[in-house]
Amino acid sequence: MEHVNHPFSELFEQLGLPADSASIQTFIETHSPLPEKTALADAPFWNAGQAAFLRNAWEEDADWAETVDQLNIALRKS
Repeated sequence: MEHVNHPFSELFEQLGLPADSASIQTFIETHSPLPEKTALADAPFWNAGQAAFLRNAWEEDADWAETVDQLNIALRKS
């Protein structure tokens, strides 16, 4: 099985969000820090489709899982 590494920009596109560097940085700064007790997919700023995508990527260890994990880490930093 081939391992696919998706950059943040592709993840943001997949989530239907602006995917340029400035928009990604603004999103992370706006929504950080995400409380430790809040699962990434349960964060209040996702719509239902975005939350489902993130949850499925994580639970199924899909090829998006590594990039979703990187987003999770980025949102935990203050």
